[in-house]
Amino acid sequence: MSLNNSGSNGSEKHPLLEEQRAMISEVRVSLGPLPDKLSLYCSDACIRRYLTARNWNVEKATKMLRETLKWRLNYKPEEIRWEEIAHEAETGKIYRPNFVDKYGRSVLVMRPACQNTKSTKGQIRYLVYCMENAILNLPTDQEQIVWLIDFCGFNMSHISVKVTKETARVLQDHYPERLGLAILYNPPKLFEPFWKMVKTFLEPKTYDKVKFVYSDDDNSFKIMEDLFDMDKLESSFGGNSQVGFNITDYAARMREDDRKMSLFWSRENASDTSGQFVTPNTKTNSETDSDKSVEEEEENSTSQDRVEELNINGSGTNNERLISPESKPQN
Repeated sequence: MSLNNSGSNGSEKHPLLEEQRAMISEVRVSLGPLPDKLSLYCSDACIRRYLTARNWNVEKATKMLRETLKWRLNYKPEEIRWEEIAHEAETGKIYRPNFVDKYGRSVLVMRPACQNTKSTKGQIRYLVYCMENAILNLPTDQEQIVWLIDFCGFNMSHISVKVTKETARVLQDHYPERLGLAILYNPPKLFEPFWKMVKTFLEPKTYDKVKFVYSDDDNSFKIMEDLFDMDKLESSFGGNSQVGFNITDYAARMREDDRKMSLFWSRENASDTSGQFVTPNTKTNSETDSDKSVEEEEENSTSQDRVEELNINGSGTNNERLISPESKPQN
């Protein structure tokens, strides 16, 4: 199967029509005033992804986005740091390798056989950390990421229906149009019954992005050759690179990315209404540490005010529309 038949490459950006721009504005008006981080999150590109996921139905897209804003307000995915989830990463069950695909998309390698914990909550939190990290490292002309799922050493004890279901829910509800392709590499025969069940909680758009690739099938393996520089692709996926996962090196990379994440969500960047990344002015270490302490105190003192402004429990005017009653976004 060629890349032409394996979905969008995520960089095919077409100029917005006037009608689409109007829809984006309509969603933005419906959401009302938002606190800094949520305002930064709701860039035009973000709103477009939600509209695309709901076939440009403004009402459905707005409802879906409200649910994500509510989730981000409470879950705080941008505040997850390496030290919190490092134990989940020790075996390399999910990580972002140094290589990207030919379109510049971040890659997440997943190895179910390396599962090392039993907590659904912990596993999902680590997945969210990895998603946020992969998105942070996307080039400006790219919005999607690629999942490479390696089934080497896999058996049914390595996966959980509960975790798989929650993974699908988080991906589809809160990261719409972020997945460009999910490649299942050498899945064994015993995976087939589980896959038939998994398909039932995948939306058609997500299902269409899942591709099965077998190293002994030239037809399916062509996806890898079309998608990756084989000299950079890990040998475990049929590439020529002998570089693999090293927890020490990876931890250092993630700690550095955590600092980038903090800068991205800083107040200086949040005040930029374009929704594009703006690097705050460089400061000395002592100035940075001092500013961080002040900002943390301010954040703690105002967090409750933010919650009250968003009227999580009901009454309110404009912001009441942000937090709607619990309901699953329509498919």
